[in-house]
Amino acid sequence: MAKSILQPLLFLSISVVTFLVCYLLAITVQVGTISYDNVSLILVVMGLSFLIHWIMFIPSYVFQTEKFYDLTGSLTYITILIFVVYIKQLLVHSVLDLRSILILSCIIIWTVRLGSFLFWRVLKDGEDKRFRTILPSFSQLFMTWTLSAAWVFIQLIAALVALTSLEAAKVPFGIVGYIGLGLWIFGFIFQVVADYQKTRFKSNPKNEGNFINEGLWRISRHPNYFGEIVLWTGIAVMAVPVMSGLQYFSLISPVFGFLLIYFVSGVRLLENKADKKWGNDSNYHEYKEKTPVFFPKFF
Repeated sequence: MAKSILQPLLFLSISVVTFLVCYLLAITVQVGTISYDNVSLILVVMGLSFLIHWIMFIPSYVFQTEKFYDLTGSLTYITILIFVVYIKQLLVHSVLDLRSILILSCIIIWTVRLGSFLFWRVLKDGEDKRFRTILPSFSQLFMTWTLSAAWVFIQLIAALVALTSLEAAKVPFGIVGYIGLGLWIFGFIFQVVADYQKTRFKSNPKNEGNFINEGLWRISRHPNYFGEIVLWTGIAVMAVPVMSGLQYFSLISPVFGFLLIYFVSGVRLLENKADKKWGNDSNYHEYKEKTPVFFPKFF
């Protein structure tokens, strides 16, 4: 009885804390960015991210479906970016600088590619197995949608600082910007290739029930996630030259992404699943011993 009462309270508490952390982060990095009537644009889009996800939580719970969960995250990225550009033009009337154009382009390309891939995958598989125990619980599902809203906002925070900075147009893209762009290109290609290799591997009937250990998956057990962290690091690096003071806290973006992917939503869950499935397979144990969990072994 106690567990049935405490668990929903825990999930709701996590949701509240998550929102407050995002709020504190937004008001910390907002200095020197675009605002209207003393309300920063960064704070507004933080609220927009949560609003979109909380609205979509309703049909998700009512109809007990998770099929549009990843798609909602992708659409939220795009919605926030379009909203920021629109409001920026409305208030500042400035032409987008090279840094803003490249950051916008990189994020939208990544979002459309990954969002469509994940949506196609969940339609193909029929479900996202992570949600089997989550969907029946109102509080846990609400927490899951809330965490997704926080993920979108915190992942975007460095980019948002660059896009809304009042000094952005005065700072040249420079060598640091091109280093960031190079990181993004490398990470994006790495993730796309990893996803393609795994999709091709799984589509071959001969590989049914086997684990992938070829291509990029030979040098990392999770090369797609590694690519994602690298590309978001690239976004943050591109944004660095326009930052000052407390805005540097926005560099938490790729760090947050790594911690969430590695310890919460991605690597940990997949490693546990793989251990249960192939735990008695000597070839799998050999693969684990030779192949790093995350950071690729290039040499």
